[in-house]
Amino acid sequence: MTTNVATETVSLEDLDVLDKPDGPVAAAIIAGGIGAFALGFFTILAEVSASFKTLATLNEGVGGLSGKAVFTVIAWLVAWAALHLALRAKSFDVGKATLIALVLIAVGVVTTIPPIFTMFAPTE
Repeated sequence: MTTNVATETVSLEDLDVLDKPDGPVAAAIIAGGIGAFALGFFTILAEVSASFKTLATLNEGVGGLSGKAVFTVIAWLVAWAALHLALRAKSFDVGKATLIALVLIAVGVVTTIPPIFTMFAPTE
Protein backbone atom coordinates (compact mmCIF):
# COMPACT_ATOMS: atom_id res chain seq x y z
CA MET A 1 0.00 0.00 0.00
CA THR A 2 1.41 3.39 -1.01
CA THR A 3 0.31 6.74 0.42
CA ASN A 4 1.26 10.04 -1.14
CA VAL A 5 1.36 12.98 1.26
CA ALA A 6 1.72 16.48 -0.05
CA THR A 7 3.81 18.77 2.12
CA GLU A 8 3.89 22.51 2.03
CA THR A 9 6.40 24.74 3.75
CA VAL A 10 4.86 27.63 5.66
CA SER A 11 7.04 30.45 6.91
CA LEU A 12 6.33 32.83 9.78
CA GLU A 13 5.89 35.62 7.25
CA ASP A 14 3.07 33.64 5.65
CA LEU A 15 1.33 33.40 9.02
CA ASP A 16 1.49 37.18 9.48
CA VAL A 17 2.84 36.67 13.02
CA LEU A 18 5.62 39.22 12.75
CA ASP A 19 3.29 42.10 11.91
CA LYS A 20 1.24 41.91 15.10
CA PRO A 21 2.21 44.37 17.85
CA ASP A 22 3.11 43.09 21.31
CA GLY A 23 1.42 46.04 23.02
CA PRO A 24 -1.81 44.25 23.97
CA VAL A 25 0.14 41.36 25.50
CA ALA A 26 2.39 43.77 27.41
CA ALA A 27 -0.68 45.69 28.58
CA ALA A 28 -2.23 42.54 30.05
CA ILE A 29 1.01 41.53 31.77
CA ILE A 30 1.61 44.97 33.31
CA ALA A 31 -2.05 45.28 34.34
CA GLY A 32 -1.70 42.05 36.33
CA GLY A 33 1.22 43.59 38.19
CA ILE A 34 -0.77 46.76 38.82
CA GLY A 35 -3.59 44.64 40.24
CA ALA A 36 -1.24 42.95 42.70
CA PHE A 37 0.26 46.31 43.63
CA ALA A 38 -3.22 47.77 44.14
CA LEU A 39 -4.09 45.06 46.68
CA GLY A 40 -1.01 45.97 48.70
CA PHE A 41 -1.81 49.67 48.38
CA PHE A 42 -5.40 49.20 49.57
CA THR A 43 -4.18 47.01 52.43
CA ILE A 44 -1.86 49.75 53.67
CA LEU A 45 -4.49 52.43 53.05
CA ALA A 46 -6.94 50.51 55.27
CA GLU A 47 -4.33 50.56 58.05
CA VAL A 48 -3.60 54.26 57.67
CA SER A 49 -7.14 55.55 57.22
CA ALA A 50 -10.02 54.57 59.46
CA SER A 51 -12.49 56.09 57.00
CA PHE A 52 -11.11 53.95 54.15
CA LYS A 53 -11.24 50.88 56.38
CA THR A 54 -14.93 51.60 56.99
CA LEU A 55 -15.51 52.25 53.28
CA ALA A 56 -13.75 48.99 52.40
CA THR A 57 -16.11 46.95 54.56
CA LEU A 58 -18.67 46.09 51.89
CA ASN A 59 -19.76 42.94 53.71
CA GLU A 60 -19.71 42.73 57.50
CA GLY A 61 -19.04 38.99 57.47
CA VAL A 62 -15.95 39.38 55.30
CA GLY A 63 -14.84 42.70 56.73
CA GLY A 64 -12.41 45.07 55.03
CA LEU A 65 -11.12 42.39 52.69
CA SER A 66 -14.38 42.55 50.73
CA GLY A 67 -13.80 46.14 49.67
CA LYS A 68 -10.07 45.72 49.15
CA ALA A 69 -10.74 42.83 46.79
CA VAL A 70 -13.43 44.71 44.86
CA PHE A 71 -11.31 47.88 44.60
CA THR A 72 -8.34 45.79 43.46
CA VAL A 73 -10.34 44.18 40.65
CA ILE A 74 -11.59 47.60 39.56
CA ALA A 75 -8.03 49.00 39.56
CA TRP A 76 -6.82 45.99 37.55
CA LEU A 77 -9.59 46.35 34.96
CA VAL A 78 -9.08 50.11 34.61
CA ALA A 79 -5.32 49.62 34.25
CA TRP A 80 -5.79 46.88 31.68
CA ALA A 81 -8.24 48.95 29.63
CA ALA A 82 -6.07 52.07 29.75
CA LEU A 83 -2.87 50.22 28.90
CA HIS A 84 -4.58 48.28 26.14
CA LEU A 85 -5.82 51.52 24.55
CA ALA A 86 -2.38 53.09 24.90
CA LEU A 87 -0.40 50.11 23.57
CA ARG A 88 -2.82 48.31 21.24
CA ALA A 89 -1.08 49.29 18.00
CA LYS A 90 2.46 49.56 19.37
CA SER A 91 5.32 47.18 19.88
CA PHE A 92 6.42 46.75 23.47
CA ASP A 93 9.16 44.52 24.81
CA VAL A 94 7.32 41.66 26.53
CA GLY A 95 10.40 40.91 28.64
CA LYS A 96 10.38 44.48 29.93
CA ALA A 97 6.64 44.23 30.61
CA THR A 98 7.24 41.01 32.55
CA LEU A 99 9.98 42.63 34.63
CA ILE A 100 7.72 45.60 35.43
CA ALA A 101 4.92 43.21 36.42
CA LEU A 102 7.21 41.09 38.60
CA VAL A 103 8.41 44.15 40.52
CA LEU A 104 4.82 45.34 41.02
CA ILE A 105 3.73 41.84 42.12
CA ALA A 106 6.64 41.61 44.58
CA VAL A 107 5.75 44.97 46.13
CA GLY A 108 2.08 43.99 46.24
CA VAL A 109 2.80 40.68 47.97
CA VAL A 110 5.23 42.18 50.48
CA THR A 111 2.78 44.93 51.45
CA THR A 112 0.07 42.38 52.28
CA ILE A 113 2.24 40.66 54.91
CA PRO A 114 0.93 41.63 58.37
CA PRO A 115 4.25 42.75 59.90
CA ILE A 116 4.73 45.07 56.93
CA PHE A 117 1.28 46.67 56.60
CA THR A 118 0.85 47.03 60.38
CA MET A 119 3.94 49.25 60.43
CA PHE A 120 1.75 51.89 58.79
CA ALA A 121 -0.94 51.76 61.51
CA PRO A 122 -1.20 54.98 63.49
CA THR A 123 0.37 54.87 66.92
CA GLU A 124 -1.94 55.42 69.83
